Amino acid sequence: MEIFGQTDIGRARRANQDAFGTRVYGGTVVAVVCDGMGGANAGDVAAELAVGSFLDSMDAYFSAGAPDGPPEQAVAEAVLRADGIVYERAETDEDCRGMGTTLVAAVVSGDGAVVVNVGDSRAYHVSDGSALRVTRDHSVVEDMVARGEITLEQARRHPNRNLITRALGAGSGEAPDIFRLTLRRGDYLVLCSDGLSNLLTGDELSAETRRGGELSALCSRLIEEALRRGAPDNVTVVAVKV
Repeated sequence: MEIFGQTDIGRARRANQDAFGTRVYGGTVVAVVCDGMGGANAGDVAAELAVGSFLDSMDAYFSAGAPDGPPEQAVAEAVLRADGIVYERAETDEDCRGMGTTLVAAVVSGDGAVVVNVGDSRAYHVSDGSALRVTRDHSVVEDMVARGEITLEQARRHPNRNLITRALGAGSGEAPDIFRLTLRRGDYLVLCSDGLSNLLTGDELSAETRRGGELSALCSRLIEEALRRGAPDNVTVVAVKV
């Protein structure tokens, strides 16, 4: 397996409030992307805290020989721990009041992957040249689509598309959404913030994977295309190739 990640501040933001991290444990790779929000600097804090906490939990899980049940359980516990850490910082640091962050993460091993998300950062599974969105956004427009009020295409341009209904930092203890995937040789798993998914469709993403080359080149092309289209938000992508 290969893994690579990249982030960019975009064309309009003064700071990059996205964060990502990766780990490799033998034949298993772990990736996480967070998109922070709240205050002048607190978004960066929330995203970095969540990424760090999630990876710390994964380090502990794999260093102990992954003993605590199926990966889904460990991943869910890692997300809940990150939620608590972001919430505690927001409650105790006046400069961080109200901060939060999305999170999308994956644990990929062999022909399987566990994907988890809170918020509207996404995971896409690209297989045989077609991209399937794995995650479901926790957002106002996603709920509108589910109710049949707007189409997916309208959702991409809706003025409220950035309003999310769930984020880490609320301290609610609500379980994250978890998905289990079967992967084949040559498949890609792509995690991204909404700075990318608001500008590129799944079909466009899969078209870039068909161009082949190194994962670093794929991530660069995706970010460059987002920048070409104006990139009003921070843009982050992590790609895994089986």
